[in-house]
Amino acid sequence: MSSKNSSTYKTKRTKDFQKNVDLEVMLEDVNGLLGEIDTDSIRSSIYSNKDHPVIFVMGPHRSGSTLFMQWIANTGNFAYPTNLLSRFYASPIVGAKIQLLLTDPRYNFRDEILDFNSPISFESENGKTKGALAPNEFWYFWRKFLPDTERDYWINEELFEKADIQMMLSEFAGITDVFQKPFALKGMNLNYNIAFLNKVFDKAIFIHTKRDPLTNIASILKARERQLGSIENWYSFKIPEYVDLIKLNPYEQAAGQVYFHNQAVENGLKDVAEHKKITINYEDFCSNPKYFYDELVEKLNIQGYSTEEPYSGEKSFSLTRKEITDEKIINANRQFES
Repeated sequence: MSSKNSSTYKTKRTKDFQKNVDLEVMLEDVNGLLGEIDTDSIRSSIYSNKDHPVIFVMGPHRSGSTLFMQWIANTGNFAYPTNLLSRFYASPIVGAKIQLLLTDPRYNFRDEILDFNSPISFESENGKTKGALAPNEFWYFWRKFLPDTERDYWINEELFEKADIQMMLSEFAGITDVFQKPFALKGMNLNYNIAFLNKVFDKAIFIHTKRDPLTNIASILKARERQLGSIENWYSFKIPEYVDLIKLNPYEQAAGQVYFHNQAVENGLKDVAEHKKITINYEDFCSNPKYFYDELVEKLNIQGYSTEEPYSGEKSFSLTRKEITDEKIINANRQFES
């Protein structure tokens, strides 16, 4: 399912962010061929996610979710959607096996193929990473399970009734079966549907990434300008409040996006068991990522998955953004927090 149907990116992108049309056509061809094979295999097999929880990263866009995914990828203890795997969005189980075949040292024969194993950096541009094994947002994969791909949000009752739940569960279980690790991925397209995810995924952890709202707003505005050429253009999912937010100025729109996304996640997490949720403040995470690694490992252990791998990741990350003094941003944030 091509994400070109998504209203998220219908506004014309700047040159550096325009889609590669030839790539899109090739991906549709490949996934059209492999998708039928993968679907038949899934339908005739029984996958069960007994040992490997799914880790859903939720929260507003530009809240630190990409850095979190790059960090979790670098630990080596979790599976995640890579740029390579994302090219097999209609056949992710086949894609996962192809990825292992090309990148896992167990399948290396006399160093025939080493080109895919480039280091995973902590750099990205509007969520887009570089490198075959760098994390990917995986939106194409998500959309094939959901009803009405012209929209960006759904109510929980609609998903229970119309989403292809069995295929979704089977593909997640199949992916973790291939990698034999918990699978972490962004789920912010379903920020308003945590109750749905919590119900259908028995073993799951929801990571709520939060950021200082002023900094979050400023980052959204910069992303708008960088990707769409102007802060006037809407960027990211058209949430339920879009119809009211679009009437406001860009600063208020961005403030509303941060506020309502956080509100939706917080409301959704109220009924989620403590061992299935973690709130990560971006600034705190940058100061001490090991603290959150230990918390994640502890909650995975409660769900029956244990790892004895000690933390060997970054000790901290630099916070480069300066204090926000723009009165338009401050006033816009105050409007929603009052």
